[in-house]
Amino acid sequence: MTIDVAEREALREAVRDLLRSRCTEQDVRRVLAGDDGFDRDLWRRLAEQGVTGIVIDSEYGGVGLGAPELEAVAEETGAALLPSPFLSSAVLTATLIQAAGDEDDKKRLLPGLADGSTIGTLAVTGKAGTWTVEGVGVRATDAGTLTGEAHYVTDGQAADVILVVADSPRGVGVYELAPDAAGFQRVAATVFDPTVRLSTYTFTDTPARRLGTAGWDAVQQALDLTVVALAGEQCGGARRIFEITVDYLKTRIQFGRPIGSFQALKHMAADLLLKVESATSAAQNAAAQKASADQTDPAAADGAVALAGFACAEAYRDVAADAIQMHGGIGFTWEHPAHLYLRRARTGMQLFGGPRLHRERYLQSKGA
Repeated sequence: MTIDVAEREALREAVRDLLRSRCTEQDVRRVLAGDDGFDRDLWRRLAEQGVTGIVIDSEYGGVGLGAPELEAVAEETGAALLPSPFLSSAVLTATLIQAAGDEDDKKRLLPGLADGSTIGTLAVTGKAGTWTVEGVGVRATDAGTLTGEAHYVTDGQAADVILVVADSPRGVGVYELAPDAAGFQRVAATVFDPTVRLSTYTFTDTPARRLGTAGWDAVQQALDLTVVALAGEQCGGARRIFEITVDYLKTRIQFGRPIGSFQALKHMAADLLLKVESATSAAQNAAAQKASADQTDPAAADGAVALAGFACAEAYRDVAADAIQMHGGIGFTWEHPAHLYLRRARTGMQLFGGPRLHRERYLQSKGA
């Protein structure tokens, strides 16, 4: 379903208003100290706004919106540093079920993801973290048992809808397993950014069932839409820490004048603004191209998605790092939010394919 620009902005503002009241810096820090890694009451409120079911078709309880709406919402979740299973459950898992599952799978799994009552995740990559078909670290037998390891599983401890990408004698497939399946172990990973919880999954002759008949193409489709959402989060985070930094430059007095009046800092701020705006354009263009390609040629958006994949990640990293430098010593302290944005930026560069992979895909899309 497509909506006009005014409706998209209304959705964005509704999410922004909710997060400004329920996902402040203090709220984020409180969640970091908890076990779940996210605020379940806030997750329920986001579900009421349709965020948890944003890409799920209406016949399965979602709202069935497209990539532009997803990217707009993601900008707001990124700006608020929202700790939640938004990318893993509402985007990655939901998209893959719709791409790979049969009708019974969709009716059984999607309504819970749409209303936020269940949390989904997808185990994709092995220890190398390549997020490619060659990097799959789990093997499946013809009988449907899984053996191997999956790393960097987003929200893996909280998930109760668990999908696993595994190689088999019949090729790569998507498998569903029960959280209490025999031979399945999940261990929380030590993370650099506590707002993004990761897990390592280990399988030892673990029984599972294949979800539909789709292979890596369906996984790549889900990863691409997740990259668009991640790019939106990165743009939103970059813009927010830039705004925080500009406010600081206006109010921090040194030598009798605001430090923002110094030419060197003016130039740095101008450079950062250019990076924020360029990254935002890349993310929004990728969303628009993805939405258009869904109706025509799915391969047409590859280049735009890949461009957003590396441009937004690197812009966020650069803006967050320079923001700390422009704050001086206070930016390095635990009490200041600047380092939280840097942690999120650096973590995002490793998820769903890093800048190197996206650059290679971009060049391939251009025939280079």
